[in-house]
Amino acid sequence: MDFEQLRALRREVHRNPEPAFVEIGTAARIKQAIDGLPVRVLTGKDAHDLSPVVNYPSPQTLDEWEARAVASGVPAESARYFRENGTAMVVDLAGDRPGPRWGLRIDIDALPMRESDDPAHFPVANGFAATNGAMHACGHDANVAMGVGLLHRLADRDFAGSLRILFQPAEEGVRGAQTMIDAGAADPIDTMLAVHMAGELALGSVVGSFTGGMATRKLKVDFTGKASHAAGSPETGRNALLAAAMAALGIMAIPRFSSADTRLNVGTLVAGDGVNIVPSAAMLTCEARATDDEVVDELVDRIRAIVEGAARTQGVEVTLAVMGQSSTVSPDDEVIDRIVEVAGTLPEVVEVIRTQAFAGSDDANLLIRHVQRRGGKGAYLMIGGASPGPHHSANFDVVEEAIPIGIDILASLIRQN
Repeated sequence: MDFEQLRALRREVHRNPEPAFVEIGTAARIKQAIDGLPVRVLTGKDAHDLSPVVNYPSPQTLDEWEARAVASGVPAESARYFRENGTAMVVDLAGDRPGPRWGLRIDIDALPMRESDDPAHFPVANGFAATNGAMHACGHDANVAMGVGLLHRLADRDFAGSLRILFQPAEEGVRGAQTMIDAGAADPIDTMLAVHMAGELALGSVVGSFTGGMATRKLKVDFTGKASHAAGSPETGRNALLAAAMAALGIMAIPRFSSADTRLNVGTLVAGDGVNIVPSAAMLTCEARATDDEVVDELVDRIRAIVEGAARTQGVEVTLAVMGQSSTVSPDDEVIDRIVEVAGTLPEVVEVIRTQAFAGSDDANLLIRHVQRRGGKGAYLMIGGASPGPHHSANFDVVEEAIPIGIDILASLIRQN
């Protein structure tokens, strides 16, 4: 697969972005791009377990995104398959001799935000900007091109061991990796890698691995009360909105920790039916983050106590569910050293940064930690993308020449077992 083909794939994925768990057209395009390669493709329940997912897209939402995929040129039968079976894919490529099994996470989802329509914005100027209300504002379109390009590069099977690529849905919101772990997709892997574009780094810059990061839990809290007339019989009602509001204030009042950096946020609160009705239901979403996995668990315990206490004050019922989660990452020095060594030999790489602290959250960390706990190793590789705007902004973009740099590093790493 040459650079022009990689660029075309990236632009097609960019033009048709799809948010978490509705990456129907994206999955179909990946599958089409690897047809004919000597690979084994696992999908559906073999790739991810969707049964525990909170707030999975409704049938109506899935129908809408299936129709959009077909309208964008995806064959109807392929769109229907990924709509019905989920959008995760596990792709195995075996080398021609024994060796370790490498794993690589490639995230495929977009963000639910609108892309810039500024004529100077590169995708607008070149005719591949998104117009469907979603946007690849984090470089996952380029990540997809790296994953597909790597499979084509290694299709000669001239390497020891094997490669397993996990094309993961729903990284935004840290919801997709755990579904793949639950399906056993990461169990056979010896060395787990993640690769991602770093928009803030210049073209030719490479980070051997992110370190640290923030463990996070994304929570959905439902309060169930009893409606009544707000003037005629307020005493017979049970006010779910008041309970949720009290909980929101309590969550934001949780103290900071001396042992870790923490973040708390109440993101949404939806409640009520009318101005003269005691609200019978309320739904609150919030997140807890910490630079220590045990601290984030403690934050969740405190949030649980707060929402249960607030519910009792109003006589309402409450349930709390984890919508998404991630951990910190502690990459292995041996893997980082090999990445740094390989990257340093490539003429297109102008700067190699051994490690860099990670300020956000990514559920690839769960995959790396899962493999490490089973005796394997892992690291999180970053490729400079030279974006004109920050990640998750309307003018984010990546320099497409960064895509082959990532492929060169990964292919060299795997071939040099």
